[in-house]
Amino acid sequence: MGYQTDIIGKRVVRTDSLAKVTGTALYTADMKLPNMLVAKILRSPHHHARIVKIDTSPALKVPGVKAAISGFDGYGIKWGVFRYTQDHAMLPTDKVRYIGEDVAAVAAVDEETANEALSRIIVEYDPLPAVFDPIESMKDGAPQIHNEYKNNINIHIHIDVGNVDKAMAEAFLVREDTFKAAGEAYAMMEPYAVVASYANGYLDLWMPNAGPHVRAKALSNLLKIPLNRVRVRHINSGGAFGGRSEVAPGDLVASLLSIKAGRPVKLVLSREENATSSRQVHDIVAVVKTGMKKDGTVIAKDFKVIYDGGAYSSTGPIATSIPFYVYEECYRFPNVRYNGYRVFTNKGIRGMYGCHGRAFLAGNEAQMDIMAKELGIDPVEIRLKNGLTAGETTATKSKITSCGLAETIRAASEKTKFKERWAQKEDNKGIGMGCIAIMCGFPMGFRSGSSCYVKINDDGQVTLVTGLVDNGQGNESMVVQVASEVLGVPMEDINLVNADTEVTNLDPGAYSQAAAFVGANAVKAACENARKRIVSIAAEKLGTEENDIGLKNRMAYSISMPDKKMPISWVVREAFFRGEPIVATGSYFPNIDFEREWVSRPWGQMAGTFSFGTSVAEVDIDPETGKITMPRFTAAHDCGRPINPMAVEGQMDGSIQQAGVATITEGNVWDNGFLLNPDLLEYKVPLACDMPEIETLIVESHDPDGPFGAKEGGLTVRMNAYSAVACAVTNATGKLFSELPLTPDKVLVLLDDNKGVKG
Repeated sequence: MGYQTDIIGKRVVRTDSLAKVTGTALYTADMKLPNMLVAKILRSPHHHARIVKIDTSPALKVPGVKAAISGFDGYGIKWGVFRYTQDHAMLPTDKVRYIGEDVAAVAAVDEETANEALSRIIVEYDPLPAVFDPIESMKDGAPQIHNEYKNNINIHIHIDVGNVDKAMAEAFLVREDTFKAAGEAYAMMEPYAVVASYANGYLDLWMPNAGPHVRAKALSNLLKIPLNRVRVRHINSGGAFGGRSEVAPGDLVASLLSIKAGRPVKLVLSREENATSSRQVHDIVAVVKTGMKKDGTVIAKDFKVIYDGGAYSSTGPIATSIPFYVYEECYRFPNVRYNGYRVFTNKGIRGMYGCHGRAFLAGNEAQMDIMAKELGIDPVEIRLKNGLTAGETTATKSKITSCGLAETIRAASEKTKFKERWAQKEDNKGIGMGCIAIMCGFPMGFRSGSSCYVKINDDGQVTLVTGLVDNGQGNESMVVQVASEVLGVPMEDINLVNADTEVTNLDPGAYSQAAAFVGANAVKAACENARKRIVSIAAEKLGTEENDIGLKNRMAYSISMPDKKMPISWVVREAFFRGEPIVATGSYFPNIDFEREWVSRPWGQMAGTFSFGTSVAEVDIDPETGKITMPRFTAAHDCGRPINPMAVEGQMDGSIQQAGVATITEGNVWDNGFLLNPDLLEYKVPLACDMPEIETLIVESHDPDGPFGAKEGGLTVRMNAYSAVACAVTNATGKLFSELPLTPDKVLVLLDDNKGVKG
């Protein structure tokens, strides 16, 4: 539908800003329901042990305890994102597989009573050998964590395109390197919390989540409750970053306790529990082999990547695939082989992350720079030479419909004077570039699309109902802005009802980068259908043609004779008089290949479109201490047409902190299966004083299928920021990194290796 846009592309204050900055926004831990109980969980003290006995009856003898449960109180159903990865019982009855695993739980009138009750529960274990390194775990004779997975290999993704061995043999330059990265903590400001209330056969739940319908379906299966009786309600989320995309053991625990006690139950994890007992990020070892022509054209890539998956499958196939896909969506690979292995260890569960795969991604980009230097080519030109363009197809057969990759490379390069500064390097200073693409949604069966319902009330105000989720990205404000544009009413006149399974239809959720491209497209479709009804009646009343009607500032008016106008509320009331209230639905399904499958068929159209980005980091290294500081960081992002540029810039800023600065600070530290830094004192989240001066550049490519031309906004920067920092350190030291994060001890090794060598 063609019309002049007035609010799309404008810098507007997000609809949730005031509540969040004034502290009035409600989060799960803030909730208070009548007669609500406090839940506490008893956790495994062993890395790996057979459960001999669980006796919760002593806990029930403590005054004030209303319920006590273990896995024996459930149905023994195992959770998995896919049918072939259903291995997680949430509350195990056979054996525990990591320290901190959920074993039993109580609900009591207060926290002190609940803790006392936990101490009364009797659990007998038979300890078993444990394994903590994924490479060791893959060996014959290693302790078997799940009997159904040989050599503890949870997932093997194999992709083989072209003839890699032949291309490597014909390449002018071949290089192979190994890169490692410690896993990261999601480090959301909100530790996990869930409130469950079971009454009259209905289970209501509140928890931070990235997809309420997926959460409700999982709990329906685990609890054998009809899906329409499991209602996941809307609540604010204090961050997700991929870590809230699946059902959690706490959801089952709180639900079972509420069912048993007949009262609402609240479970709030401590910061330490959030780190040790909820999903975190994979440790990764990536072997990267690249073959290039003399002119810098990449003709072959060969990858072997090992992911430490912890104790259960979680998002196994997705997590094992995404780093490869975001890279092949960026560059042209005529011959490529990828072997990704997700391996079980006796550590906490590893899940997806908004900037997943830093060893693989940063390793590829830094290796590219080293090879380019050997060939006498600068990093800008080698990326332009190998970068994909609109109309091309990825190695696994996804067509790129819109692409501003080259424009982001040029914009970031020109802004930072990259070529000159890379060629004329100063001692202990470096500049580096990282590029990436990201899919906007991916195949999720019938959950790949989104639907929206809109009704215009008799006062002309709007109620918008959508399954879209907001974990802090600004998705709620974004769809209100879209509805405001289409319907011609101010954003403050729109009431949003979202992320509530009782009243909303399906939506892919906030973890597949689909909120703008899929969710907002559905909102736009619904509002355009409602707009047609308004325009039809307004044209009749104003005595003009429908194509002469505009909607703006709560008014329907004649475009050719602007003095002819009437309030939209009058149009709505006329519709009520006719017995035809203005209500409409709209849906959007992206053009994707639904036969594509992560393991068995990893080819076909992955997503409806892709966004692109380039980051440039500048680093200074103290040669005495190895400490890196980052004075400036520049990011250029092709997000199609930004619906709210200020919101996109905010996402870009956050991505630079979460991935860019985190490259030099963040990493989980383990000692034989014990997490040594489970709190924010020892886990080094970047602080305000660590942040560089940031320059954000939005490159518009106007996607033909995006809502008003929009695509995903922000995540490409999160996925390439690591690479920019790693490449800057390579430029400063002349050496490839071997392990992330780039803490001073690792940087000193690079500097020591380089002593006596001139750049």
